[in-house]
Amino acid sequence: MLTVAVVFAAGCKKEGNGFLNGHEYVDLGLPTGTLWATCNVGADESSGLGGYFAWGETQPKDNYGWSYYQYGHDYNRLTKYCGKPEYGYNGFTDDQTTLLPEDDAATANWGTGWYIPSVEEWQELIDHTTSKWFWQNDTYGRLFTASNGNSIFLPVGGYFKDGDVLFSSSCGAYWSSSLDSDEPCFGKFCNMESSFVRTDEYGRIYGMLVRPVCHR
Repeated sequence: MLTVAVVFAAGCKKEGNGFLNGHEYVDLGLPTGTLWATCNVGADESSGLGGYFAWGETQPKDNYGWSYYQYGHDYNRLTKYCGKPEYGYNGFTDDQTTLLPEDDAATANWGTGWYIPSVEEWQELIDHTTSKWFWQNDTYGRLFTASNGNSIFLPVGGYFKDGDVLFSSSCGAYWSSSLDSDEPCFGKFCNMESSFVRTDEYGRIYGMLVRPVCHR
C-alpha cells in the first residue's frame, strides 16, 4: 500500500481528484473541463502500462495484424468505421469517424462516463499543459503539468505489431477515439518520445495503450 502512495505522489498531485466507477481522475483545469484518468486501462497505478488494444477493439490479444482484426482483414476490406468505398469491404461505408461506446476500450472496461479521448482532447492536453520526459517507478514517460499545479504521468510502452512490442522504452503510443477520415485504415493517436509529443495517425490494427477521460 505504501508503494502505491509513493507512485501517485510522484505522478499526479491530488488536488482536484475524484473517482468515477472506482477509477481516479484529476482535474487539469482544461478549457473543455475534460478530466484525465490517473492510470491506463488495465493498470492499477500511474506508471503501469495496462493493456494494449487495437483501435475499435475492447480486449487485449496476443497478435495484432490484419488477420486478427475485428473490423476487416485488410486495409481495403473494412467492415466498420469507413467513409470511403475504396477502403470498405465490397464498397462498404458507414461514415462513422468516432468510436461508438460499444467499441471504446475505456467505456467497455471502466463503465459509462469513461471514454477514449478524441484527437482534439489529446491536442488540448498538449496545448494547455507543459510536459517533460520523466522517470517514475523504473518507467520512462511524459509528465504533463497544468497551470493549476495538477499533473498526470503517461508511461511509454511502445506498441504491439503482430506478436511483438516495438520501441517499448522509447515511444509512447496512446489511441484517440478519432478515425483518420482521409485514410480510414488509420486511427489517430498521441505519439510521445523524449524529444516531442504530438498527435499522429497509424494503422488501426496495431496495439496501443489507452488512457481514459471523463466529465463531471
